[in-house]
Amino acid sequence: MTTNKTVLAWIDEMKALVNPDNVVFIDGSEEQTEKLRAEAVAIGELEKLNEELLPDCYLHRTKVNDVARVEGRTFICAKTKENAGPTNNWMDPKEAYKMLYDIAKDSYKGRTMYVIPFSMGPIGSPLAKIGVELTDSIYVVLNMVIMTRVSNEVWTALGDSNDWVRGLHCRCDIDEEKRYICQFPEDNTIISVNSGYGGNVLLGKKCFALRIASYQGWKEGWMAEHMLILGIENPQGEVKYVAAAFPSACGKTNLAMMIPPKYLRDKGYKVWTVGDDIAWMRIGEDGRLWAINPENGFFGVAPGTNEKSNFNALASTKKGTIFTNVAHNLDNNTVWWEGLDKNPPENAIEWKGNPWNGKTSEEKGAHPNSRFTAPAVNCPCISSEFESQSGVPISAIIFGGRRAKTAPLVYQSKDWENGVFVGSAMASETTAAAAGAVGVVRRDPMAMLPFCGYHMGDYFRHWLEMGKKLGDKAPKIFNVNWFRLDDEGHFIWPGFGDNMRVLNWIIDRCEGKVDAVETPIGFVPKAEDIDLTDLDFDIETLKSILEVDKDTWVKEAAEIEEHYKKFGDRLPEELKNQLNNLKANLK
Repeated sequence: MTTNKTVLAWIDEMKALVNPDNVVFIDGSEEQTEKLRAEAVAIGELEKLNEELLPDCYLHRTKVNDVARVEGRTFICAKTKENAGPTNNWMDPKEAYKMLYDIAKDSYKGRTMYVIPFSMGPIGSPLAKIGVELTDSIYVVLNMVIMTRVSNEVWTALGDSNDWVRGLHCRCDIDEEKRYICQFPEDNTIISVNSGYGGNVLLGKKCFALRIASYQGWKEGWMAEHMLILGIENPQGEVKYVAAAFPSACGKTNLAMMIPPKYLRDKGYKVWTVGDDIAWMRIGEDGRLWAINPENGFFGVAPGTNEKSNFNALASTKKGTIFTNVAHNLDNNTVWWEGLDKNPPENAIEWKGNPWNGKTSEEKGAHPNSRFTAPAVNCPCISSEFESQSGVPISAIIFGGRRAKTAPLVYQSKDWENGVFVGSAMASETTAAAAGAVGVVRRDPMAMLPFCGYHMGDYFRHWLEMGKKLGDKAPKIFNVNWFRLDDEGHFIWPGFGDNMRVLNWIIDRCEGKVDAVETPIGFVPKAEDIDLTDLDFDIETLKSILEVDKDTWVKEAAEIEEHYKKFGDRLPEELKNQLNNLKANLK
């Protein structure tokens, strides 16, 4: 329990609104968590899986109308529409509170209110922040215990402070028409109604760690970014850290938990995962940029995850994991999803809860957005710095996208300002996996398009200001593209573990160990500086994917100009100048 007056007053106010039958304070202890698991199984919220094969693992199914984040029902409720900016849905805070409170009123009747105190980041770290989520879902409680640091120590760390984020989640009737996920950045408040799906209801995740935290970072002089954090250890035992942002379907989790190719492993190279999704970064006392992963677990997409595509992610799910909307293999009481292996179970229940024969059914066993919630400590390559109070120092920031012909395999920006330009214009081409046409370019600045809690023009300016503060200690900024295609539409670069070869070049550049070739867009490697040992890949092919085609980039510059128009007069002058420089360089 807490004696914090601001917390207690808010809980009382919410209690009066939602009218629960009883209130349970969550303490994160194994004893209480185990009781909640048993209760969830008793009421049908979870199904216990095979204790020998998947110890402490459970299966959950959401309603069929509630299977993903809903960007169209997600709002930034800032005082003015201009503050929310052109990339967010906006609602007036007064109207939003009234509407949400009307929906939430008495919705906990007959239910329990669970009070979850949680820390984003190691408890007590100067880089961490605290939240309190109220929910009427045991599923949410058990997921939050995995995804964040839940403990009575959170109350101690908070003390009497009012610097904490209020999160109210009400399942209500899981009604799509009344589903809203609303962030109030100016009030440190999140309200989510009529959903039970993780991305909409685990309020520590995108809602707090990105939408609210990006606003906090802007106001307080730090950064909340949609980035993995990775440690690269060389044969001498030195570890350098990079942060990397990728839009969805660009291999972010695979990179975060990468296994280097055998040749580099044998030499002594290792990869350490600090985070797979979100990075909070502050300038340290030494003037460098330091990062923590605010999360405590992985909320990963199950389909396509297998021993070959991501051994470490799959290993993370082997104990203490909650699986959502995957197929239930009745023969051995385990789970299955498309891409796990080539042996779909014949005797199973598919994600909607119907009998399923994977050998004969046209239907999918798992929903394409089915998930696993796994403790980060399960990951075989989790970094020894995962719990570090000060975080890790970042040497390089990497942006990436999926481009068939435009971006080279890797290039370095000319400086921080040019790097912000590269990030602001970040794009990916749609794949067959996404609905709609294939090959359409979708701009996703810094991979933050759905997650920036304020005007994106101000967000770009914040990046520029951080660069000025960092000065010559700023991380170097790079862009990678693993997805260049040949004329038959096949990927040219092998990707996966072989991306380590590119990361090694990036670290060498940060340390001034290799030269590079200046092009109109930035610095590209000399082909011989990327180590191709033991790789069936010739240097001429490598040269072809390091080329910068001027005609393609003239078209790209025109598209960036169009993209920039939406930010109006809030687009920083520096970025307009960067675009003009690019055009001049291409002439």
